[in-house]
Amino acid sequence: MKTGKILIGLSFLIVVLLAATGGAVADRIFGFSLLDKVFPGKSVIDRKIVSEESVVIKVAEEASPSVVTVSVETPARRVLQLNPFGGFSSRVEGGTPQDIGTGFIVSQDGLIVTNKHVVSSGDEAKYKVITKDDKEYEVTQISRDPANDIAILKIEATGLKPVELGESSNLKVGQFVVAIGTALGEFRHTVTTGVISGLGRGITAGSVFEGYVERLDNVIQTDAAINPGNSGGPLLNSAGQVIGINVAIAQDAQNVGFAIPVDTVKSALSQYNSAGGFPAKAYLGVEYQMISKDAAESNNVPQGAYVVRVVAGSPAEIGGIKTQDVITKIDGEDLRTEKTLGDAMTNKKPGDVLQLEIWRNNQTIKLALTLSEFSQ
Repeated sequence: MKTGKILIGLSFLIVVLLAATGGAVADRIFGFSLLDKVFPGKSVIDRKIVSEESVVIKVAEEASPSVVTVSVETPARRVLQLNPFGGFSSRVEGGTPQDIGTGFIVSQDGLIVTNKHVVSSGDEAKYKVITKDDKEYEVTQISRDPANDIAILKIEATGLKPVELGESSNLKVGQFVVAIGTALGEFRHTVTTGVISGLGRGITAGSVFEGYVERLDNVIQTDAAINPGNSGGPLLNSAGQVIGINVAIAQDAQNVGFAIPVDTVKSALSQYNSAGGFPAKAYLGVEYQMISKDAAESNNVPQGAYVVRVVAGSPAEIGGIKTQDVITKIDGEDLRTEKTLGDAMTNKKPGDVLQLEIWRNNQTIKLALTLSEFSQ
């Protein structure tokens, strides 16, 4: 009898211990788990969904007050257009505020990070930011990072809630992410979710037809829905920390978006705070694509930067660079996949003279050209 009581007591203790852990063993043997108490009547899949929903809701609630919509107003102008039934008609462009992008607050006294291309409408444009509670603030100062598609806006405000900046050096493919932004320039504080689809990607931002292009290397690829208007908004991890700034989408693709790593944003902020702004950027004026070692061997061409387009009136055009040239060296340094044209330009300044080696028509040509200052 005494032995029976001991066995019953031990069995009860095991049940309690396994139930307390909420472990899979307790689920299989006794059909009981603490998760059943938290989510009664739900399957393991249901619990996982509820858990993920809770994470997204928490991130959205905590981060949204730090996310702003960027609005622009350009001078009104009348534009003529051809009428398909004959003659011309006209319409008025500008003159009213238009939501064009997103930003996020990084200081209580009114510093906001966004993309440089979001605030590139010219000197006559007037920008405002609108917070989650619909308060509007005039942008009093814009500082554009010369090396990245990043801009820092200043508004006159106090007591704002800044985001928490995370780390991007330890990101993993498959990691869960949340994006918040003004989708399509219309739907403010849209929340989307996804994963990190790739790391270390290289993309071209801007447009040669707008007078500038730049290569963005080491960006984050994500399948979280990012639409026009999301540019400048935060890409967040499950802890609600910013790990990137949404910058671009791939044309003619679904769920392929890109974000600049937050470590790059933090470096830009550090430079801005220490110098009170950003230094002038040296301007070359080419759109290019790096030729890898394998591609060079397959096509019997040298490694380097293949020139896709040359901006009219740029130092590149004035200096003699042509479309389909391959820039193989800058100031004696070889250009490779691991040493891109963008890398070689990082420490260059307006007025610097570049010594270039160009491969053209199976010949090596040497050129010298003077860099100008990048202007928006």
